[in-house]
Amino acid sequence: MPLTVHSQVFPGKEWQIASSPEDYGYSLERLKRAENFANGLNTAAAIVVVDGVIIHEWGEVKKKYLAHSVRKSMVSILFGNYVEQGIIDIDQIMGDIGIDDVPKLTEREKSATIRDCLKARSCVYHDCVLREGSKAKGPPDLKLPPGTHFLYNNWDFNVLGTILEQFTGTDIFRLMEEDIARPIQMEDFSAGDGWKMTGEASIHPSYPLKITARDLARFGLLMLNKGIWNDAQVVPVEWIEECTTYHSDATRSFNDGYGYMWWVVKKNNKYPHYPNVDIPDGSYSARGRGGHHLLVVPEYNMVIVHRVDTFREGNAVSKEDFGSLVKLIFDARLKE
Repeated sequence: MPLTVHSQVFPGKEWQIASSPEDYGYSLERLKRAENFANGLNTAAAIVVVDGVIIHEWGEVKKKYLAHSVRKSMVSILFGNYVEQGIIDIDQIMGDIGIDDVPKLTEREKSATIRDCLKARSCVYHDCVLREGSKAKGPPDLKLPPGTHFLYNNWDFNVLGTILEQFTGTDIFRLMEEDIARPIQMEDFSAGDGWKMTGEASIHPSYPLKITARDLARFGLLMLNKGIWNDAQVVPVEWIEECTTYHSDATRSFNDGYGYMWWVVKKNNKYPHYPNVDIPDGSYSARGRGGHHLLVVPEYNMVIVHRVDTFREGNAVSKEDFGSLVKLIFDARLKE
């Protein structure tokens, strides 16, 4: 597949902010309608990036909020360089790389590959630390071979953190800082913004983190440009494409499609990518509980970031409302 780099602009130490969204093909008046709609929700911050430039933003874009499950999409991208270098073979099985748990995995479960975990297809229905809406167990008495059944289960995602640290010998948050944050000049993120959560359910910890909207937007821009930042290939293009390719029907999670820890657009599946809006083919998103979204829309050369202050108990924005917000942002495009 030929490499297509969409953005002609990359932020330096700070983001470039458009003096007029009209210069990038968007109506300021209509973008303000989107902002006004969001102000009626629990939106804490939002950023719209087009052509590598912020065309509109509002809220606390410099404040660190919990990422929730957006962290999983970030971890999937960390694998890319180590897969390309041959340090990690994602077709190795749990049994061969010494992955187990308490209680122990069955021989069937030990035959799951790293790739199966990336797809949420391990068929390991072990309990996990910090479920965040995922299913701890599969259907009763389900003993399908690994790789054959999609189920969004945090055990898969937590064990991938263990595997990364095992093969690299480096703390997962240090990897995020050194491999991603520094090369793309994130303004706020450091390894100290993540922490491990342990529990009796599993020996594999969860790895929550905090990140600002403006740093999450940089990560989205890196994805949009297939791992390229300025003249540097920060993540292999082939890995970006593999992670954001449709691998599973995500109907069980009331979604359209799933890649490697990314939600991907799949037309004509039972559910839309987001309600109330038509998302172009080739788009994909990272999502976190409570209304955290990083939406990448290559057709529009666009990145949308949406944050919610989920430090406040019960604070949230629904998928339906976020979909309506995205539609308002899309509707701000000026017709040629």
